[in-house]
Amino acid sequence: MADTLGQTPSQTVGPYFAYGLTPEQYGYPLKAIAGGRLADDTSEGERIRIEGQVFDGNGAVVADAMIEIWQADAQGRYAHPADPRGSNSDFRGFGRFGTGTDPKNRFIFDTVKPGAVGDGQAPHINVIVFMRGMLLHTFTRLYFSDETEANASDPVLRTVPDSRRETLIARRQDGPTGTVYRFDIHMQGDAETVFFDA
Repeated sequence: MADTLGQTPSQTVGPYFAYGLTPEQYGYPLKAIAGGRLADDTSEGERIRIEGQVFDGNGAVVADAMIEIWQADAQGRYAHPADPRGSNSDFRGFGRFGTGTDPKNRFIFDTVKPGAVGDGQAPHINVIVFMRGMLLHTFTRLYFSDETEANASDPVLRTVPDSRRETLIARRQDGPTGTVYRFDIHMQGDAETVFFDA
């Protein structure tokens, strides 16, 4: 019987995901289960803000993308059973932000700067991008501009051609409210962000 059934039509990643994942972005009277605030006053480590915008192939800001991040804590530990160093119950390391919830269509994460996780990896944040028109979400990494020495030896960053590495580097900006790292994501074009298979 399975041989007689037609193929199910393809669907893009969004915006149908909004109701359950980023309801505020579309005006639903619900609250998302994850947001842009990963750290609170009890979290150990340097407080930082990550902010940026998502740009399409024409250079226009994407007003309804969804960004998820997952990161280690300040000691380089993930809140995950697979991390052999033990779970850090005070810092979960996961955040989600819909760009449509910000007047400038930015994603904003208030978190702590992650430590190096080992195996020669520089401090970094794992980033997932969801947006309309995409059949699958994309994976990338955010590295820090003030970690030059660690970045130079990072095994993942070293697989990226020199001319493209800058697309993975968040620029540090010190301001009156604290440290901000600017990280824009370009989906296509000359400045296209490097994306990974997983």
